[in-house]
Amino acid sequence: MAPNGKASSKVVREKQPHGYEFFGPPGALVISTALPVVCYALAFFCNDISGCPAPSLLHPSTLTLEKLKQEVGWEGFSTLINTKAVLATFGYYLLSLALNTFLPAHEVEGTELRSGGRLKYRLNSFSSAIFILSILAAGTLYQGAEFPVWTFITDNFVPLLTTNILISYALATYVYISSFSVQHPTDPNMRELAAGGHTGNILYDWFIGRELNPRVNIPIFGEVDIKSWMELRPGMLGWIILDFAHIMQQYRNFGRVTDSILLITVAQTIYTFDALYMEPAVLTTIDIISDGFGFMLSFGDLAWLPFTYCIQTRYLANYPVELGWKVLGVFAVQAIGYWIFRSTNNQKNRFRTNPNDPRVKHLKYIQTESGSKLITSGWWGMARHINYLGDWVMSWSYCLPTAVSGYLVDYSLNHPVSPAPADAIFFNKPYGKYVYPGPAKGYGMVFTYFFMVYFAVLLIHRERRDEEKCRRKYGKDWEKYRELVPWRIIPYIY
Repeated sequence: MAPNGKASSKVVREKQPHGYEFFGPPGALVISTALPVVCYALAFFCNDISGCPAPSLLHPSTLTLEKLKQEVGWEGFSTLINTKAVLATFGYYLLSLALNTFLPAHEVEGTELRSGGRLKYRLNSFSSAIFILSILAAGTLYQGAEFPVWTFITDNFVPLLTTNILISYALATYVYISSFSVQHPTDPNMRELAAGGHTGNILYDWFIGRELNPRVNIPIFGEVDIKSWMELRPGMLGWIILDFAHIMQQYRNFGRVTDSILLITVAQTIYTFDALYMEPAVLTTIDIISDGFGFMLSFGDLAWLPFTYCIQTRYLANYPVELGWKVLGVFAVQAIGYWIFRSTNNQKNRFRTNPNDPRVKHLKYIQTESGSKLITSGWWGMARHINYLGDWVMSWSYCLPTAVSGYLVDYSLNHPVSPAPADAIFFNKPYGKYVYPGPAKGYGMVFTYFFMVYFAVLLIHRERRDEEKCRRKYGKDWEKYRELVPWRIIPYIY
């Protein structure tokens, strides 16, 4: 993945001052400290020990810390991480690195850098994922739901989360320190500082990412582009591996696998494999071409994405929901979302790579002074960020299968002995353990529908960031484009 030839002598154009994002250093401080806490809150407060949410949270006036600790299984900070989880995580990372290096791959060039030239990328995420999942499938065929990988993941969910959080902090710190070896504004190795990542504020630059495309040479594995590698692996593949682990957990718990957990896993697997298969398209995303690599991306890729996006399957592993015919409605939502998502991105990528392609040559556009073309018809004439609508609609299909969620955990052998509710669902083991909705019904939606709400906020914020970047890049051409395409994400609404 060496740079394409020598660095260009092209002079980097002076750009408008970039300014702070995420409310600057205060926002960076809050996000980098609060989001790990949110990850732990989702993991502990929706659990298989007492319920989802933990019962004490339903009665805040009588809530005590000691009672809450008991309900979430808190045994001290030492239980947040263990050696086995650390070794397993690094083993997974090493396997991903080995597959990246030794499996056949396509070498493609990225977009042109501000200083000229293009970096080369080695892409084989799709085949790497197939390799890893094939190993897991073989183990499952041989040992079923008791395959040690599945039991290890569900037994060590929190320690695995902690390990990845710590790695994300360490990685962000490493790339920040390394960025000071970049020869700015022109580096002979085509290294660049991100436009908004060298403000001079240590905390903010560490958070947002100081270097645009940090790379590292690792013995045996060669040169690795850290940002593109982290974008799709190990976190994104880890997301669906966690989903599969929760399917196996549901089977161990109840002796069956429900249509709801299968539907979510299939939908999320399709989304993930779409990204893996279309890996070259990642090189044209804002993450790669504009954002530096710092804590924001390292934490998002390694901890936030896999461990919070799987919350619905983790919920269903402990409270099975049968959808029946309703599965068709959820599937329709997923299909519509995916159709919008894939159609819009295909149209954009085809137009970028070959405007004379018969499928896109009819599209109208604005020719900008920067040399780029802004599409003003087709999908992109409906809204300036229409692809985000598809993303958001798909997120509904991940949450809807959990229905009106919420459950409590109880044991029929508790004293005094009381009959289980009529809607109780018993675990295979331990004997007498069961779940039932009870007064928790509906309150679990705080957890299982969290993703849909969060994703809406994320996409709106991302759209606002895109708008600002495009305003700086295209100037008056962007204002003209906004007049022709007035809607941001949802035509005639937003």
